[in-house]
Amino acid sequence: MNYTLNSLKSEYTQLYASCQINSNKTAELKYILNKFLQLKNNYIGVQNTTKVPWYFIGCIHCMECAFRTTTHLHNGDPLTARTVHVPAGRPVVGNPPFTWEQSAIDALQYQGLTKWTDWSLSGVLFKIEAYNGFGYRKHGIQTPYLWGGSQHYISGKFASDGQWAPNLTSKQTGAGVILKYLQQQNIVTL
Repeated sequence: MNYTLNSLKSEYTQLYASCQINSNKTAELKYILNKFLQLKNNYIGVQNTTKVPWYFIGCIHCMECAFRTTTHLHNGDPLTARTVHVPAGRPVVGNPPFTWEQSAIDALQYQGLTKWTDWSLSGVLFKIEAYNGFGYRKHGIQTPYLWGGSQHYISGKFASDGQWAPNLTSKQTGAGVILKYLQQQNIVTL
């Protein structure tokens, strides 16, 4: 199915407004907040080149790389070589080892984010979900990539690319939950 922002906008607005962060995520979210603040200048540097908001870059960095600056923003593969996992062979320009900034810019360009202009709350959530893929929707659940750590996600997980496991549960805190926490702490305005 081809998802569009218009078809999902009201869903994102409702889910974000009703999102309740699980109480067992408080310590992790404080850690995430500190990492965002430590790396904010890196994110702003990439934002200045790509026009992608720094907090969006930070969310993807958290989700794909656990904030490591030694891995590709595309998928967490090491910067010492081109990416091996999906998308493989990135960046296509330059030679390894890549800097984190080179790879981040390539990842955002590859995902078409440098041409995206709707950075509203719904636009951000749509593009974050698109970054990871809409595969959870065909299983009838909200993606943990956005909603892990809230009442909107309980279980069901891709064990690896394309391998669905209905009884697995993602432990990762989702980017929508992270944004909600950052907004509550007055770090971002959405």
